[in-house]
Amino acid sequence: MHKLKTFILESYDEMKNKVSWPKYSQLQNSSVLVLIASLIFALFIGLIDYVFQTGMDWFYGEF
Repeated sequence: MHKLKTFILESYDEMKNKVSWPKYSQLQNSSVLVLIASLIFALFIGLIDYVFQTGMDWFYGEF
């Protein structure tokens, strides 16, 4: 039980004093960047899927 208490206290101390937390504005900028990158990636994958599906429909329609 003593080891668990020590672990929790040390973890709390490390999170409070040793971790460098980003500013709120940096967090917002990073979140916007991730959102935009995810949307671009989703559109790209959707375009590839559409082209592949159209090509397969055409190919199977020929035979």
